[in-house]
Formats: sequence, C-alpha cells, structure tokens
Amino acid sequence: MGSIMRLIGGIPIAGAITLGLFLLMRFLIIPDEVIIEEDGETLRIVINDEVDELEARRRDTTIDDVDQVDPPPPPPQIERQSAEQPQEGLATVMGAIPEFDAPRLGADSVNFSVSDRDAQPLVRIEPQYPPRAAERGVEGTCDVSFDVTPDGTPTNVQIVTCSSSMLERSSIRAVERWRYNPKVENGIPVARRGVRTQFDYRLAE
Repeated sequence: MGSIMRLIGGIPIAGAITLGLFLLMRFLIIPDEVIIEEDGETLRIVINDEVDELEARRRDTTIDDVDQVDPPPPPPQIERQSAEQPQEGLATVMGAIPEFDAPRLGADSVNFSVSDRDAQPLVRIEPQYPPRAAERGVEGTCDVSFDVTPDGTPTNVQIVTCSSSMLERSSIRAVERWRYNPKVENGIPVARRGVRTQFDYRLAE
C-alpha cells in the first residue's frame, strides 16, 4: 500500500522534470533569428577577352656559344700499283704499212696547193690469229688490196695472195675496221683506189 502511494506521488514530479528537460532542449536547438539584409553587395565576374602579349624570351646565339668541331682526319693514303704491261699472247701479227704511189713531179704536174694530200691511216686494228690455224700451227702472210672512200672507210677489200685460206677471213675483217683521212684533191675529199697492205702471221715461241 505504501509503495503505491509513493508511485502516485512521484508521477507529478517526473512529469515536471520531463517538461523542464523538453523546454531546455528546445531552447538550445532553435537558433537566434537571422536578419537578411536586402541591399547587399552585388558580386560581379569580369572576363577579359583581350589576351595580353607575352614577351618571348630570346637568347642571343653567338659564334662563341657553338662548340668548336675538330675536322675529321684525312683518309689514309692508298698506294697505287702500276699496271703491268700485257704479255705477248699466242700469236704475233704484224701488218705492213699500206703502199701508196709516190708523187710524180714534173713541169706539168706541180701543184702548190697545200690542201692536197694522199689518204692517211687513222685507226689500224691488227687481225686476230684464227684459232683453228693456231691449233694446227699454220703460219704465213696475206696481201690485201682495198679502196678508201671519201669519208675514210675501206671498201672493196680483197685478198691478193695468201699462204693459207684459214688466214684470209681474219685479214679482211681487220682491214674493214680501219679508218683513214681521205685523199684530198683541190680541197675536196676523193676516193683512193688500189691501197695494198700485208699481214704476217707468226706463232709466238
């Protein structure tokens, strides 16, 4: 019975304490009234469209700034070897100088024109020794006659005499490759007829 009375008597006290705590908490939570000022400073943002010129830093380069470069060493000297003279081959072929008629001097035939001259050889190519003749040990001579055209080319090449038919073709082909300064009469190139030459075919020892 006594405990019930204490419980009933404690209820008003508990309610008063609870109400006091509630009011205290409300006082602590609600902040003071904030007054908002209507006229405030306006925030302005300005963007500059113009680009400021930046002065580039330049470095003056002088000749002294460049490192000195030593020239490369000269290339080594290469000793040049002298070419050896070709040795004589299997055969030695000798061609005689073509025969020309000696000029006839007479009272009626003297001509003081310095432009006149007989045909003169420019290029002489010696004939090749025919392989078949060399294998058989054939030696001999060939006499050849031909004419020289006004442009210096041999023509009408013919064998006069030849000790072996195996040597004829080589002799003709050699003369066909010769070249001449043509014969000149009264300042005009003319044909030279009846030129003769001889080839000697000898095997090398």
